[in-house]
Amino acid sequence: MSGRPQVKISEDLRLCVEFRDVAAAALRISGHVVKTPLIANDELDRILSAKVLLKAETLQTTGSFKFRGALNRVLRMTPAERKGGIVAWSSGNHALAISAVAARNGIKATILMPSDAPRTKIEGAERFGGTVRLYDRATEVRETIGAEIAAATGAVIIPPYDDPDIMAGQGTVALELAEQARERGVSLEMLAVSCSGGGLAAGCAIAMNGASPDTRVFCVEPAGFDDTARSLASGRRESNAPGARSLCDALQVATPGELTFPVNQALLAGAVAVTDDEVRRAMRLAHDLLKLVVEPGGVAPLAAALAGKLDVAGKTVALVLSGGNVDHDTFARCIAV
Repeated sequence: MSGRPQVKISEDLRLCVEFRDVAAAALRISGHVVKTPLIANDELDRILSAKVLLKAETLQTTGSFKFRGALNRVLRMTPAERKGGIVAWSSGNHALAISAVAARNGIKATILMPSDAPRTKIEGAERFGGTVRLYDRATEVRETIGAEIAAATGAVIIPPYDDPDIMAGQGTVALELAEQARERGVSLEMLAVSCSGGGLAAGCAIAMNGASPDTRVFCVEPAGFDDTARSLASGRRESNAPGARSLCDALQVATPGELTFPVNQALLAGAVAVTDDEVRRAMRLAHDLLKLVVEPGGVAPLAAALAGKLDVAGKTVALVLSGGNVDHDTFARCIAV
């Protein structure tokens, strides 16, 4: 694992989201989200030779951390914007979250989802009240479709990560986690989160920079989608190879977000990638040892720790298990390793 030096926000660096935005988001969504548990397990500590705390966002409303950002963004919509509805795109968890939040607030939502998204996520978005429009990843551009729908209907586009209110909402995961750690008298040395477009990583990095500045924040990506790791190394946003595929359906993006990358470039301590086999082993361990159902993208930080790609030995670390929405058949195959 290659780490970057400890970083602090300099006075002349202006990021699109600040700690006060995350704190405001936490107040705004309080009472509407689940305060998810911070789980410890002695056997896992023994396996990793570390003190490990697991933030179980698998138990969040709609089954992932995405509910936090979606709720924060929708609660900031004006009455006029609500009348026009919402258009969003997602491979799954953002779709579920926007569908649920929109329905709760009486807002119409059109969700663009890839045709190869897990069936459980497509059906979930429809069940929560969203109108799903499937598209072909290879031949269609979701942003173009979304812009056309917004222009025709007056809907507000709510992207899955490249939005300051989404990022601030996702950052409440780390803000809540830091508070829970303090209540236990624990000083966190490391936090690791899954990364696709970078909204969770950016929000959590900002939250930790304000609430626990000595905690180094790492992001974990799937092999073949290590765009953030390569972008941190090169200093510019890198893209993934067209046609790449990963078991971690929730973490497949073309390139880091335009808004999220500058935050992650400034604040992340590093990024690592995990293979599908490493993800499967982590899903199996989460099921057998922790009795948790974690989706492939959500288990990536645990996979990285188990594979030795995060240097956790002898440290007190927190790992975010960011989602638990996985098809039954896929889950059964994964834990059969």
